[in-house]
Amino acid sequence: MGIRCGIVGLPNVGKSTLFNLLSDGSAEVANYPFCTIEPNIGIVTVPDERLDQLATITNPEEIIPSVIEFVDIAGLVQGASEGEGLGNKFLANIRETDAIIHVIRCFEDKNITHVSDVINPLDDLEIINTELLLADIQTLDRNLLRAEKQSKTGDKIQLAKKAFLTDLLDHLNANQPARSFKISDDQNQWMKELCLLSAKPMLFVANIDEASISDISPYLGQLEKYVGQTEDTEIISLCIALESEIVKLDTNDKDEFLKELNLNEPAINKLIRSSYSLLDLQTFFTAGPKEVRSWSIKRHSNAPQAAGVIHTDFERGFIKAEVISFDDYIKYEGENGSKSKGKLRLEGKDYIVKEGDVIYFRFNV
Repeated sequence: MGIRCGIVGLPNVGKSTLFNLLSDGSAEVANYPFCTIEPNIGIVTVPDERLDQLATITNPEEIIPSVIEFVDIAGLVQGASEGEGLGNKFLANIRETDAIIHVIRCFEDKNITHVSDVINPLDDLEIINTELLLADIQTLDRNLLRAEKQSKTGDKIQLAKKAFLTDLLDHLNANQPARSFKISDDQNQWMKELCLLSAKPMLFVANIDEASISDISPYLGQLEKYVGQTEDTEIISLCIALESEIVKLDTNDKDEFLKELNLNEPAINKLIRSSYSLLDLQTFFTAGPKEVRSWSIKRHSNAPQAAGVIHTDFERGFIKAEVISFDDYIKYEGENGSKSKGKLRLEGKDYIVKEGDVIYFRFNV
């Protein structure tokens, strides 16, 4: 399944540097606003050490990890919802993403300009959130106008839709994002049709300096306190400049450098995995002599839906799924060992796939 995360923020907060770090890309990085105009797109693998463990057992020809598509979107300025700067382009590009990675500057550097000439993470955060809300309010105003006209016939569905849009508009006008608005199953499709920007899941990335890795800066502390009180999401602190240097090191030097920083792995790996979790995704595996591969599905997906991620024919002709938990697959050294211990299960259409399941699908088309 395609997964696309948009990297957003004010100009010069480190978006393009982060994008290059994630994707080994070549996004232009410069010390002036709107260096990025057209969005840069990069494919990033999701770190998962379980793939190597499976490969040790099956000795496959190929190992294929899950991937996320990251999009480096033009910097936003105040007034974007009214077309200021590259606002219209910025907002249109966000609509095409599944989740938002919001980069916020939490460091001082006189050599890197800031659009406001003052480092204030909370102000930066509010500018982005406000512009997304204002764009959504415009969208709701248009939809509510149509719903009011259609509800005049007395149609119960249109009356319900009008009430839904009215309540949602009140929620946004109270400075609350659409993702925190509680909806029923019946309203889910209406929400999807609106394509609201503030409905997308959001992850905050605090771009810190090297000193703040071991000693939390006031900027980061303020940001963590604010987000903890107002948002049901995660903040990842990341020294993007330092991570860009770490990625250039060979394996031995990298391990030694991380050890000095008291880190088990580059912090960028956590960001990739958190982006994956942000979209409520989980992983299942297929394993054999040809390939070991991880697949991404929404949590609570059933076996036919998982099969459909591999190929639509697998879902259409689904018969059964042969399932082994990852732990059992490793413990009993593969399919044959797991089967001999009674750990291979035949599951039907109602089976809800669990994180790390190793699955072989039976199908007939």
